[in-house]
Amino acid sequence: MNAEHQDGTAAAIDRLVASMSLTEKVGQLNQRLLGWKAVERRDGRLVVTDVLKREIDRWDGIGVLYGLFRADPWSGRHWGNGILPQERAEAYALVQDAVLERGAHGIGALLSEEAPHGHQALGGTALPTNLALGATFDPDTVREAERAVAAELAASGVHVALVSGLDIARDPRWGRCEECFGEDPLMAARMCEAIVTGMQGEGRSLIGHGGVAVVLKHLAAQGEAVGGRNGQSAVLGAHDLREIHLPPVEAGVKAGAWGFMAAYNDIDSLPCCANPWLLQEYLRGELGFDGIVMADGLAVDRLEPMAGSIPGAGRAALLAGVDVSLWDEGFATLDSQGDDEAVVAAIDRSLRRVLALKARFGLLPGVADATPEQPSQARPRIVLPDARQLGQAVERTRRLSRRLAQECLTMLKGQERLDEVRGRLADGTAGPVLVVGPFADDVACFLGDYTAPLPADERRGVAALLADRLGQRRVVVSGDGSDVPEDLWRHAAAVVAVVGGTSERSYDSAFEDNGAAAAVAEHGATCGEGVDLADVTLPWGQDALVAHLRAATDAPLVTVAVCGRAHVLRAVESCSDILLWAGYAGPYGPHAVVEALTADVPVPGRLPVTLPAFPGAVPVRYNDRQSASGVYRDAEVPVLHPFSYGQGALRGVALRAWSARVEGDHVLVRYTLACGDTPAEGSLELFARRVGGGHRVPRLAQLVGSMRCSLASGTTADGEMAVPSSMLMDDGDVSVRVLLWLGLDESQRHEVTLDASDGGMHR
Repeated sequence: MNAEHQDGTAAAIDRLVASMSLTEKVGQLNQRLLGWKAVERRDGRLVVTDVLKREIDRWDGIGVLYGLFRADPWSGRHWGNGILPQERAEAYALVQDAVLERGAHGIGALLSEEAPHGHQALGGTALPTNLALGATFDPDTVREAERAVAAELAASGVHVALVSGLDIARDPRWGRCEECFGEDPLMAARMCEAIVTGMQGEGRSLIGHGGVAVVLKHLAAQGEAVGGRNGQSAVLGAHDLREIHLPPVEAGVKAGAWGFMAAYNDIDSLPCCANPWLLQEYLRGELGFDGIVMADGLAVDRLEPMAGSIPGAGRAALLAGVDVSLWDEGFATLDSQGDDEAVVAAIDRSLRRVLALKARFGLLPGVADATPEQPSQARPRIVLPDARQLGQAVERTRRLSRRLAQECLTMLKGQERLDEVRGRLADGTAGPVLVVGPFADDVACFLGDYTAPLPADERRGVAALLADRLGQRRVVVSGDGSDVPEDLWRHAAAVVAVVGGTSERSYDSAFEDNGAAAAVAEHGATCGEGVDLADVTLPWGQDALVAHLRAATDAPLVTVAVCGRAHVLRAVESCSDILLWAGYAGPYGPHAVVEALTADVPVPGRLPVTLPAFPGAVPVRYNDRQSASGVYRDAEVPVLHPFSYGQGALRGVALRAWSARVEGDHVLVRYTLACGDTPAEGSLELFARRVGGGHRVPRLAQLVGSMRCSLASGTTADGEMAVPSSMLMDDGDVSVRVLLWLGLDESQRHEVTLDASDGGMHR
């Protein structure tokens, strides 16, 4: 955007602000309407509803419309009654026409949609959930995938994507761990940068040009809630807040994120939606953020006990720095507070931020061809979604979703037996293949929360896909194995157990007012928003099921753990010959599992979280300051597998040599990798630990670098990672000794000394 056009936009916004009543201004800050209630099918065609008309008339316009295309059990929209992919352009046009015709100033509506891991709409492509994406350690491919998701959204008429990424999985009891990239702040920060630059483009270049504006959620420290209880207090000091929970926020701002969503929780008694330090001093003052802050759903109204009233809650959130509401009544009362000068000034401030975003999408009158000298009053030209571009975007997103599903698979046990199992499956005379478990032929368990229902012809799980590959008669499917004849157990080529958890909601589920699960049936969701658990062992007696399978057969037992949190898998692993961790690998998760078991492909994932060995030992993280080992008399070794563990990552690769040296204000690590007889894929991690000279208790380990590698058989590869000294020293440190090690071989460690007195570092 050139300077003249920027001046024209600013002038147009100034004129709009000056011409609007307080009620019209407040209407632009509200996102009250559940979008799926804005359009209905009547006599075989789509029409706008009276609900939408009343909302427009109340404010003489609409600021933001949430979830027009959303489909899931909470919205009640499915393939029988929701907006089909080919109807998105029509629905978009109907809504914008109604807003422009009934509104007072010809301002179009921003459309916001949930996209935590793909567009939550009928026909919208889902990616693996963030926890699974974290296992890839591959922000470059995540960036590419998010760009494809943004193209899908933009081609549907969507302007704003609500995307998870800021939360850190600190406690596996929390049901929303699946929305986190894992327990490490550096990897979460790199993934957030990938989200923003993928969806918005470098320097926000794609916003309004095939991309969307990103609202990153949730700000901040929601993963630190006491006991893993969603939305409750985060009890932590300022240092840990900055070191663990704010790096993804900083990365999002640097990448140009247009928005942040303020979370439900409080930090040291201050609710995130009413925290001036968090939303103004830190976010805008310290980081220089210039976009919008959106409240989480009904979070403003939840301030009522603190503020004393719903109007007081709206005022508190606004003055703290919230610009846009989400479903609440608090912001809807702001037009009744016109005698409060602070409120009026804050409304204008937030209004200008919202209008600036609308201008990027051509939703304001008098902007497209305006200059300060020659303002234009033309109605904005609403660009309709392009079905051809949507189809092309869907094709790209599906390809990348499938690739990421393969990358996230993580081998926890039995890498050395994988070729044997592949051979037995390939041998048609080796006997039947038994696929057992509650998710033996289920795909919904791989999808995670915030997903729309798949078309009927895409609902194929591991058993169905194995049958396609090996032959229908050879694959036997059972829920618990009790209906499998004894002779099949004796002659089985292999047994594949698909166990774990699910975030799938049924259409007869009960929901809280913000869409979180309110009541879960006995065999319903075991993860996701509203499904916090006190016990993170596998549900429904699955440990006993796997033990029964082990006792029933001598055939290789392959267990696939489909997990949205760090479940305790100790008993399952002890019974299994091979244990694959699949996270929630998305719609192509079953395909990835079958490929791993039948084709010569790598299993390159690494755990994005620490797996506990006992449920009572949680939370336990790799970057804690004190080890939990040897502490519990009944659980001497509380960790089953540490963060970044994965037997298949860089399988057969040797660390030939590596060094660490000082280069300016960085430590430069150089290394040489040698690949064995088979190609290798995965990530290489660099860890550090302060061992002397600091003034704080050091963390046991800290991820300070990660590099994705792909090596051909018999080749060597050189690489390097540059670690800023700021990652290795605390404020106030003068001279600190730091140990560095590469994840392939912790026995080889280098020590560096960082000296801040002269701004230098030395070995």
